[in-house]
Amino acid sequence: MHTDHPNEVPASEPVRQKMSSAKKRKITTYSLLAILALAFILPLGSYSLHFLGSEAIAQETGASVNPRSNYWRAVNDGVSGYSAVKGQESNVLIGPGGVRWQALRDGPVASYAPWGILIMLLIVTTFHLIKGRSKLEEPRSGKTIKRWNWLDRTVHWVTAVSFIALAITGLSMLVGKVVLIPLLGKAGFSLWAQASITIHNVIGPVFSIGIVLMIVMWIWYNVPNAVDIKWFKQGGGIVGDGHPSAGRMNGGEKVWFWAVTFLGLAVCASGLLMVAPSYGITIPAALDFLPLVGGTREQMQQANLIHAVVSLIWAAIAVGHIYIGTAGTEGAFEGMATGYVSAEWAKQHHDLWYEQVQAEGKIIDASAEPGQGVDHEGATVSARS
Repeated sequence: MHTDHPNEVPASEPVRQKMSSAKKRKITTYSLLAILALAFILPLGSYSLHFLGSEAIAQETGASVNPRSNYWRAVNDGVSGYSAVKGQESNVLIGPGGVRWQALRDGPVASYAPWGILIMLLIVTTFHLIKGRSKLEEPRSGKTIKRWNWLDRTVHWVTAVSFIALAITGLSMLVGKVVLIPLLGKAGFSLWAQASITIHNVIGPVFSIGIVLMIVMWIWYNVPNAVDIKWFKQGGGIVGDGHPSAGRMNGGEKVWFWAVTFLGLAVCASGLLMVAPSYGITIPAALDFLPLVGGTREQMQQANLIHAVVSLIWAAIAVGHIYIGTAGTEGAFEGMATGYVSAEWAKQHHDLWYEQVQAEGKIIDASAEPGQGVDHEGATVSARS
């Protein structure tokens, strides 16, 4: 028999318990706090992920972050690349020593060394104004002595004219940007600079040949001896009124000769090393043991500095030589112009040589018959050249 009880729950149905209002409020509060916390944390998390990701990418890419910076860093370090131009170090865009070379060339070499020439010009001018020209003490008698033959004079004048041309063009290349651009303008200086380079490179080999010939032809006249020491002790006739004894070449002329020898060879050799590639000249490998012969860019830069400094020193000394041989000494210029000097000039400045020539009967008297000379006793002898 079945009896219905309204308050009883069937055994087959689960028991449902009611949630208290306090518990509902607690769950709601925690949910709101969690939502607020996530609202603040999630944006910060995205920033953290972005930072960590960027750091990882940077570590992976490493040096490839800025290819342009890496490229120019390699260029400045002298790293070799590719160039269609064939030649030693032609694939190196910038050599590490190039900056140092330019600093020296445009700095002390170009800024100070050329002043030596101007200082020498000032000294010579001051000396001439105070001392005046060294004149012949005896009147000319018409007697002459052959001092230089045609080959001597030809070699001298070709070398001298080449020297002046090289000095002008060389100075134009060294200090032209500062001195000539204000006078010629940039366009005018550009034309002159290009012409200077061509003239310098063409005349340079001719000048070098002249220097070698002068050394070979005149070295026998310029061997130092005890007479030269006495000549210097007496001031060479420049200081005081006396004229110290001298042979065919006096002490001053011998100093100039050896300056031409050592300075000239240094200038010619350094110049040859710089222009050799332009002429297709290859320095033999057997000479690589010599300084600056390897042909590297750094050696070319060193050769350029040596060439410039030695040339400027030589040019300053040459100012004195040119003065003494022209305006400074009466009768000196005609010796290299005509080959003959007056007997009075030889007796005054080269007395030992004059005595030797006189003893050999090589003094030429203009009043004698052609081909005849007159010795110191007045006897007529054959004049030998």
